[in-house]
Amino acid sequence: MAKKAKTAFVCTECGSESSKWQGQCPDCKAWNTFTEIKLGASPASRSASANFSGFAGSRTDITLLKDVDVSEAPRFSSGISELDRVLGGGFVPGSAVLIGGHPGAGKSTILLQTLCHIAQTQPALYVSGEESLQQIAARAERLDLPKHQLKMLAETSVDQIVEVAKQEKPSIIVIDSIQVMFLEGVDSAPGGISQVRESASFLTRFAKQTNTVLLIVGHVTKDNSLAGPMTLSHIIDTQLMLSNTDDSRFRILRATKNRFGQVNELGIFAMTEKGMREIKNPSAIFLSRSEQPAPGSIINVLWEGTRPLLVEIQALVVESQLGNPRRVTVGLDQNRIAMLLAVLTRHGGIFTSDQDVFVNVVGGVRVTETSADLASILAMVSSLKDQIIPHNVVAFGEVGLSGEIRPVSSGQERIYEAAKHGFKKAIVPAANAPKNAVADMEVIGVKTLAEALDAL
Repeated sequence: MAKKAKTAFVCTECGSESSKWQGQCPDCKAWNTFTEIKLGASPASRSASANFSGFAGSRTDITLLKDVDVSEAPRFSSGISELDRVLGGGFVPGSAVLIGGHPGAGKSTILLQTLCHIAQTQPALYVSGEESLQQIAARAERLDLPKHQLKMLAETSVDQIVEVAKQEKPSIIVIDSIQVMFLEGVDSAPGGISQVRESASFLTRFAKQTNTVLLIVGHVTKDNSLAGPMTLSHIIDTQLMLSNTDDSRFRILRATKNRFGQVNELGIFAMTEKGMREIKNPSAIFLSRSEQPAPGSIINVLWEGTRPLLVEIQALVVESQLGNPRRVTVGLDQNRIAMLLAVLTRHGGIFTSDQDVFVNVVGGVRVTETSADLASILAMVSSLKDQIIPHNVVAFGEVGLSGEIRPVSSGQERIYEAAKHGFKKAIVPAANAPKNAVADMEVIGVKTLAEALDAL
């Protein structure tokens, strides 16, 4: 009598496992996310992967920490400086990179541009499981890319891909996409939790053993998270997310995980007829303001990864016609704006309980750091009082619940970046104000919210 296959239930959001189905995941608290999977693999699959052990490759001998070689891993350029910046300086041989994004964001386009460039100097392999080779060739023709050296393969079997890679010995492989790949012996359909996890693990082990750069394309869900098990994010070395701005002209590439570089590093691209074009000075695209200054607008200096970024924050405060005034934010945390309004009432003496408040970050940028607190308050006060803030004024700083202005990281670098773009006045935390004067700029260091409002 055949033995019944062992099964388990896995959460599609966080990868948590359970022996029985549950309505709510005990770890991530998501509802109806448990999916039944079969455990174990066939003997053929186990024998095919017998040479591998662990995500990092084959087993090694025990080594003392002091004897480990700490020399920096050699890198090679992708040919796109913005992509190199996000990666931390280029591709590291033996690394696995996962790039995700919505359909149409430009994942396949930027990877095709990258591989066509790299193929001119070293072997490269592009594996397509979704598009036909004719479609990819037509895109390369439209983008006017060099096509003579890049090797293409239309395949969805991971075993076949590995066999071809062993023969061709490429320096870099693109898998487009992991959701359509399957591994022989895994009893699950392509795109399922088991197939995605096992396929990614098998490819990653092969890449690390052969010192090959592995680029994996992954789809995202409707809430902008990567589709598939959470284990996928743990397997790879670098995770990149490619997203659109609100006007769809620009693309933002952000590193959410990077074992070889800076996390949250940002790269800006423009989608053109000739493919993805890198933006050397991203602050310039977010500073296209109207010629006539208007109330409720001010420039904030963010710090993204290793460089400053200037963005415009707009606020509109109008008398509410509802019993419960609205608090609407785009690009900022709505709860934080509500907190800042409470601080403004308590320590600034400005009441907005009968006002609708709308705050927007121009250009579709999502602000996650607290340095936008001071600029947001100044923009809201400017709109409420109908007071114009000159175009040559910038502000940044964190606002505490007791009304103090707290310093932020890389404060002086932010000031110098604003001065480089021609701004003449900066309202910053007193602890971030430079000791020496900045050429052609007045730097006002403030310690409390009252001082910041007076400086405005």
